[in-house]
Amino acid sequence: MTETVLKIAGRGDGVTDAGTYVALAAPGDRVENGEVVARGAGYQDPPCRHFPQCGGCQLQHLTAAAFADYCRDRIAGALAQKGISTDYRPAHVSPPRSRRRADLKALRLGRKRLIGFTREKSHQIVDMAECHVLAPELFALLDPLRDLLDTMLPQRRTGRVQMTLTDQGVDLLLGGVETDGLEAAEALPAFAERHRLARLSIDDGYGAEARYEPQPVTITLGDVAVPFPQGAFLQATKDGEQALVAGVIEALEGGTGKTLDLFAGLGTFALALECPVIAAEAGREAILSLMQAARRSGRSVEATHRDLYRRPYDAKELEDFGAVVLDPPRSGAEAQCRELAKSDVSTIAYVSCNPGTFARDAAILIEGGYSLDWVRPVGQFRWSTHVELVSRFSR
Repeated sequence: MTETVLKIAGRGDGVTDAGTYVALAAPGDRVENGEVVARGAGYQDPPCRHFPQCGGCQLQHLTAAAFADYCRDRIAGALAQKGISTDYRPAHVSPPRSRRRADLKALRLGRKRLIGFTREKSHQIVDMAECHVLAPELFALLDPLRDLLDTMLPQRRTGRVQMTLTDQGVDLLLGGVETDGLEAAEALPAFAERHRLARLSIDDGYGAEARYEPQPVTITLGDVAVPFPQGAFLQATKDGEQALVAGVIEALEGGTGKTLDLFAGLGTFALALECPVIAAEAGREAILSLMQAARRSGRSVEATHRDLYRRPYDAKELEDFGAVVLDPPRSGAEAQCRELAKSDVSTIAYVSCNPGTFARDAAILIEGGYSLDWVRPVGQFRWSTHVELVSRFSR
């Protein structure tokens, strides 16, 4: 019997009209006995030689339109499980080679020097000879890093390579390496200068220590240069960040009074808003950076250090605010949403990186009297099953 792939499941398999799950299938593919026999309109030839072995991408065989549909369907499916429907805005999908941060693994095996993502559900490193998601500035460092790690990474020990593209260039963190001795002390700053790094840090198991930082490293959020702590959270792509910020601004249009930005991080949203903002964040280094940036820029942003899981803003405290921005980690903001459901806050802009916990929190807010007005999917992690969104709740 011939089956047709209708959609892509959450983990990336194609699902046919008969309910069969087929790996590496695309919408429109024809399937017989669990195997693809003809490709459909949703399929494209994967551009990278490492696909599907590399765990960095799961969906390179989807066209841009099919991937955008997948982003929407992931969210719609999670909300449907809670009995929720809404208006879906067109998905924003980041272009290839736009990822500005990456956490890679490194390994020396004899004369081989491997750097890359690991295979799906494996610790095996796929040595990256090309990459269609990383920004060119990050990918260009891989070959020089192989030479550097050849002298610092012990045999058969897995190292860490974390790269972030900042205002000053690439912020590089190396872990699992041995840097004692004069040779390493000279090699590290020489490497950093030669490749014009913004910062080079070493993590020897006790936290990151900067070995080279000619000027303070910053990341521009809105139009404000914010001090960038090593390893701080940053949206994966610049254009994805802009799409989320634009969605938050749209969600808050027409609001009055102060805005509360919860899980504010470095101030991605707080520094983009023109109204007075109270920004709360549990990460000490992040909130100190935001405080410094707000003070220097003269923005009407008051930053406060607060663990929102242990101490969410309660309904009484929320009386002071006309709108709330929520951008929690993958675990969502259940406790905070329960307090919001009891509040009189008129508008909530909710940004999420996990459709499942977003759906749970949305159900709490709707039960409390809010309407979910719209959702915009954002696919920052091109060709990945990781989906983000920005949404608007109102009452």
